[in-house]
Amino acid sequence: MFLISIVTILMLPAAAAEDWTRFRGANGSGVSASKGFPAELGKNKNVLWRSPVRPGKSSPVLTSRHVFLTGFEDGKLYTQCFDRKTGKLLWERSVDKSRSEVAHQLNHEAAITPVTDGENVYVLFKDYGFVSYDAAGNLRWKSPLAQFSNTMGAAASPILAGDYVVLLADQTEGAFIAAYDKRNGELRWRTAREESEAWGTPLVYHPSAGEAQILTTGRGQFGSHRLKDGKRLATLHGLPIAIVGSPILANGNLYVQGYGNDAPAPFSQRLEKLDKNHDGKLSPDEYGNDAFLTGIAKYKGNRDMILTEDEWKEKQLEVLGPNCLIGFRLEASGPPRELWRYEKSFTGVIPTPLLYEDVLYFVKNGGIFTALEPHTGKALKAGRLPGAVGGYSSSPVAADGKIYLASEDGNVSVLRAGKDWEVVSVNDFGEGCYATPALSEGNVYLRTDRALYRFGSTGR
Repeated sequence: MFLISIVTILMLPAAAAEDWTRFRGANGSGVSASKGFPAELGKNKNVLWRSPVRPGKSSPVLTSRHVFLTGFEDGKLYTQCFDRKTGKLLWERSVDKSRSEVAHQLNHEAAITPVTDGENVYVLFKDYGFVSYDAAGNLRWKSPLAQFSNTMGAAASPILAGDYVVLLADQTEGAFIAAYDKRNGELRWRTAREESEAWGTPLVYHPSAGEAQILTTGRGQFGSHRLKDGKRLATLHGLPIAIVGSPILANGNLYVQGYGNDAPAPFSQRLEKLDKNHDGKLSPDEYGNDAFLTGIAKYKGNRDMILTEDEWKEKQLEVLGPNCLIGFRLEASGPPRELWRYEKSFTGVIPTPLLYEDVLYFVKNGGIFTALEPHTGKALKAGRLPGAVGGYSSSPVAADGKIYLASEDGNVSVLRAGKDWEVVSVNDFGEGCYATPALSEGNVYLRTDRALYRFGSTGR
């Protein structure tokens, strides 16, 4: 039975300011309750320290003393630990990359954000599996995992829930959700899922009546699993097929955005561009490293890595679905109830939405930033961010009346939050940025493709 009444949610804005221990902070909210954050960020603006990092796209997570990141270089998968106050690299440890999986060009060997319990760090690499270190860098445990079957590459970040490290692996074959003992990495439960490919990080949910749950969104479905044993409690169909960003939860409402295709795309367009020998099929030397085409050739039809029109059509039927952002209400029992749909094109949108001070925000490629009324889905304001019109992989975060957004080109915008939001500053770093910033105690921790920065109005 899916018991939900008046909710108690871990991601409430009243959470401790230091609670930025997972992707997007307290239960994925993207919100810090602390004050005193700077309105300008730059290499020479309010920067407290800058430290070089290994190449990677994972977001920083914080303890009271440390900042953790991952990286990939020279065939090794790194975990890096920095001193939070000074930015000094305290230690780094590595495991060898055990395989090379197909992945989208925006994915990366070190794209998955680690999670920490405030002392130890838990790291998931799609090309290896789990590894955990203590605060001093001592290995606690390793748990290599079988190869993922996700054509764009696994991307959901692990989360901590009770005594478990939870992994959501929605993939083409053998999709599952699993819980590992955070003390030793031993598998405690694993539940098969039918969702197929998705990339969003799940949420922990504590209803006022009933047991703790893990909430998921993926491949057109909402799902709820009981934390203690992984039992599926509820399912709701009708969500977008491709859900890249993560769900967000506040005040008993759940918000999800994603996309699908309105109609099947003709195979002839791909043949015209790629079919060098004009045989009406595509071979690996013709489609190259295209992750989408590779995935179809690998998992559809006879799986001989030759892409045919029938295999293309089979995949196209799977990806038909709505382009929308949906607001749901969690019910006392059963699946959530849909409140509204904001039907715009979200094709290719990676960032997770942001709910802050009763306004719902999202950003799309081109620097198009939109505010919605979260109870009705009514559009409040949409506009383009001047000087930051590139692509967006980093998700928006907020604190102290300010919203922080980073484009892939390294243009970091600071906005005044509100129904009539406005741009306060745009700061060009000249360094690529794919990671989501961490916020705590008036400081912004920003990871670019070259460095980790700490910004603050004061040196505290």
